[in-house]
Amino acid sequence: MSTMKDFKAEKPTWCPGCGDFGVLNAMQRAAVALGLEPENVVVISGIGCSGKMSQHFGGYGLHSLHGRSLPTAQAVKLANKDLTVMAAGGDGDGFGIGMGHFVHAMRRNVDITYIVMDNHIYGLTTGQASPTSDLGSTTKTSPHGTVEKPIEPLQLALSERCGFIAQGFSGDTKHLAQLIEQAILHRGFSFVNVFSPCVTFNKVNTYESYKGGLVNLDEDETYDKTDRFLAVKRVSEANNLVVGVVYQDDTQPAYDAQVYGYPEEPLVHLSQGLEEEEYGRILANFR
Repeated sequence: MSTMKDFKAEKPTWCPGCGDFGVLNAMQRAAVALGLEPENVVVISGIGCSGKMSQHFGGYGLHSLHGRSLPTAQAVKLANKDLTVMAAGGDGDGFGIGMGHFVHAMRRNVDITYIVMDNHIYGLTTGQASPTSDLGSTTKTSPHGTVEKPIEPLQLALSERCGFIAQGFSGDTKHLAQLIEQAILHRGFSFVNVFSPCVTFNKVNTYESYKGGLVNLDEDETYDKTDRFLAVKRVSEANNLVVGVVYQDDTQPAYDAQVYGYPEEPLVHLSQGLEEEEYGRILANFR
């Protein structure tokens, strides 16, 4: 039986107090709670502070290119569907250069979990405005305040009918771990956006600013997480400051269940070689 120790790798190198510590802890808790083993879990990360996640999480990992964690994670899952695959990135990585991959991953519905650490800033490159920076944010690239409207990840995911959408807060790792558990169990693409404060370069979107200001949908007994239009309304009313499972649709078939001829046995276990006779016929075409 796996323990938290099994999912610990090298010592994290984030700034003291970084929200990503809480996300890492929640991912580890979720893996243990689900009875997963490190050799059956893969974490694919992009570029940025959050890109270290694949090195700090005990299990298999791959540190991919900027914005490319999702195509890599989908390839891993399609090659071996027995693995639990998580992609991890930041708001700059996922909603900037990786935005196209995010949209197509939602519509494709490969059975992976995507966890985004949203700190409203480019932290690794020392404090530039990111796609989710609040309007008017003063940063290195917007000294007079950013004039670009921020991306709203939850509304975007809802518009694309993503099958599982949740949002958590790295300051509440217990609740975040529960959300990640549910995301992993969901059959299809699942998206978990996380308010993960950058304590070094963002002095506005802080732990203090989120505490007491977040609406927990999981505590609202009247909230119907299967009603997409209600989700759009509630997220809008709360100005995106919600946590919990925002929307879930279990009726959408996952990608592998729809592709004609996709084998029951994982592709990595199938023979990839050619029979000698077939190889001879192919070779004959080049003589």
